[in-house]
Amino acid sequence: MKVLVINPGSTSTKLAIYRDGRPVWMSGAHHPVHELNRFATACDQYEYRMQFIRKRIADSELPIKFDAVIARGGLLKPLEGGVYRVNELMKHDLRHAAMDHACNLGALLADELAREAGCDAYIADPVVVDEMDEIARFTGIPDIRRKSVFHALNSKAVSRRYASAIGKNYEDLNIIVAHIGGGISVSAHRKGRVVDVNNALDGEGPFSTERAGTIPAGQLVEMCFSGKYSRQHIMKMIQGRGGMTAYLGINDMITISAEAEKGEEPHNTLLNAMLYTIAKQIGAMFVALDAFVDAIILTGGIAHSNYCMTILRQRVERLAPVFILPGENEIESLAFNAFGVLNGKIKVKEYC
Repeated sequence: MKVLVINPGSTSTKLAIYRDGRPVWMSGAHHPVHELNRFATACDQYEYRMQFIRKRIADSELPIKFDAVIARGGLLKPLEGGVYRVNELMKHDLRHAAMDHACNLGALLADELAREAGCDAYIADPVVVDEMDEIARFTGIPDIRRKSVFHALNSKAVSRRYASAIGKNYEDLNIIVAHIGGGISVSAHRKGRVVDVNNALDGEGPFSTERAGTIPAGQLVEMCFSGKYSRQHIMKMIQGRGGMTAYLGINDMITISAEAEKGEEPHNTLLNAMLYTIAKQIGAMFVALDAFVDAIILTGGIAHSNYCMTILRQRVERLAPVFILPGENEIESLAFNAFGVLNGKIKVKEYC
């Protein structure tokens, strides 16, 4: 059995082909910010991403025959965790999603390629997995409630990986997971449920390479009504062209980290400021778990940076043991779910 895995990120596209549970080919690329800025929305990137995928698969010279195609899930309505078959309603909701992100392309890209291969397309543990405690949803404005939008697939995968490594079940532990990449989510896992997490997409939590994170509300309101900016411009400031991109004009953390390590400014100050906001969010999740935390897991692409992880570990290691599991682990997790479906071990859910 063979599975194609597609993972569109905010600044990257990653691909893999698995045969009988093992990877036989992997490919991907980081898309330069100046190329992505040509598109007003993530959905406008559809043909750009599809052309990239087709070229990479063609270059692999592997037969284009699959038993399933699985992709990262998008910004659908809140769902319980699991594997969902891509259907017409899902595609409609993704094309008309209230929030814009490249992950909305996953099911759309998978569906077209699956139809060509004569198989089904799936998503698993999308970013809208919602298990938040009710108390965590309240804000100071009744008409605004906090939403669960985070790196659910990787956050749950690394939690299960950690639990397995110490001979315990994910459902028996309290874990804080900080996924640090183009977007940053810090989630509180209580006995297998994510009871609190920042909305990593559009304006809550730490700032990242391209997202603004939490912004002082009054100053943001002043900008919105200044007459200088359109709604679309403001939203791009919040996610897409915020964070490090707004300050430095680049979203390449390898370059930013290297410059910061040499003491170059403003790279050094900005990087430390970003890590400071992550540490503060970890502290907030420590409280959400009533200060009973078995482990803090640092993951995502930026967790590959020893320099960044050393700084962050020093800020939070007094709270709980810190473990670094770098990378997104999403490709592996998606493949695992697809083969679970093909082997009859995982029941497919219908989006409705």
